[in-house]
Amino acid sequence: MKKEILQSCPPVIRDFLTYNEAIKGKSSRSVEGYYLDLQTFFRYIISVRGLTDKDTEFEKIDISSVNIDLIKTITVSDLYAFMVFCKNERSNNTATRARKTSTLRIFFKYLSSQTHQIDENPALMLETPKVKQSLPKHLTLEDSLELLNSVDGKNKQRDYCILTLFLNCGLRLAELCSLNLNDISSENTLTVTGKGNKERMIYLNEACQSAIKNYLAVRPAEGLPVSERNALFISRNHRRISHKTVQHIVKTYLEKSGLGNMGFSTHKLRHTAATLMYQHGDVDIRVLKDILGHSNLGTTQIYTHVSDKQIKKAAEANPLAGIKQKK
Repeated sequence: MKKEILQSCPPVIRDFLTYNEAIKGKSSRSVEGYYLDLQTFFRYIISVRGLTDKDTEFEKIDISSVNIDLIKTITVSDLYAFMVFCKNERSNNTATRARKTSTLRIFFKYLSSQTHQIDENPALMLETPKVKQSLPKHLTLEDSLELLNSVDGKNKQRDYCILTLFLNCGLRLAELCSLNLNDISSENTLTVTGKGNKERMIYLNEACQSAIKNYLAVRPAEGLPVSERNALFISRNHRRISHKTVQHIVKTYLEKSGLGNMGFSTHKLRHTAATLMYQHGDVDIRVLKDILGHSNLGTTQIYTHVSDKQIKKAAEANPLAGIKQKK
């Protein structure tokens, strides 16, 4: 979590953020998201309560005065009024409002259940706006093969290996960049460190084994700083490959394979891996959950969009599919 955030927020919020990062294992990005949501909420509360100069711009309202006494006065009506404000005044879409609702629920649960600073939780009955689940964008099997076949150049073994791991293992960008040599075992498994520093093991199929073997044969071994010697993927500057470099690599080959300007990205390759395993490999959704490193099954279900072919196959599999009315 950024130092400026810790320095600028009131103690009650700072303790909440620290708890979530240090104890709950939330990522810095998630914790910073909590802060921004709470900052907006308390700016709203301060504004409607008349606790600041009426001419002060909303984005400049200081929340440093927020304390537990103010928080104790907040009701569920305040929370719903804030959601209306987010919708009408800030043009927040349903997904954004759902995220803010989640932050408020977590924050007030922390104050009531974890630290017992408030007697009643005003967010206990706060309902989350229903978010319409859109199907994740993904490459087809043919697109994926075209992408892999487009790889060439002086770093072709490294780039091919990166794309192969994305498409076969469903890795997140941060997970791929943080891979180390000792994460690969002699038993062809890969230890991946995901969100919240949670580790999971992925079995490497033949394509991954081959791609890794070919890359390791040409991976730079000399001139690496001590701190970078264990990194799996190395940049041209002999450093651990960065998120930005990997994103550029993926973008380059997407364009080369004719898939540019279609909204694909590194994360869409993760969607693709999940979809291909589900649609073509008949992988059980619970197994898919473990492969992707999801904490709950509901998150995994968005990847399991069903193709028209599968729908037709399911209909034809009905034991009554061939029955016709007797004449």
